[in-house]
Amino acid sequence: MKKAIITVLGQDRVGIISGVCTLLANENINILDISQTIVDGYFNMMMIVDVSGVDNLNDTIEHLDKIGSDLGVIIKCQREEIFASMHRI
Repeated sequence: MKKAIITVLGQDRVGIISGVCTLLANENINILDISQTIVDGYFNMMMIVDVSGVDNLNDTIEHLDKIGSDLGVIIKCQREEIFASMHRI
């Protein structure tokens, strides 16, 4: 299984979770774990996802950037091994 970490941050509004999760389903990405919170009007979500079914993760990252722009949030996606290596230093 290949995993990735997706984070979403921005001002809270209707449709953020729906927009992100619909895109992930269309990209054949399964959500393994999810945590989200709203603090003083700011939305924050972190997901661990299975990207084994994705042909080109860079294309998916571009799609996430586009949906993030449409929703007014910042979406970042990193492969798990890169995320883990960065935080090990």
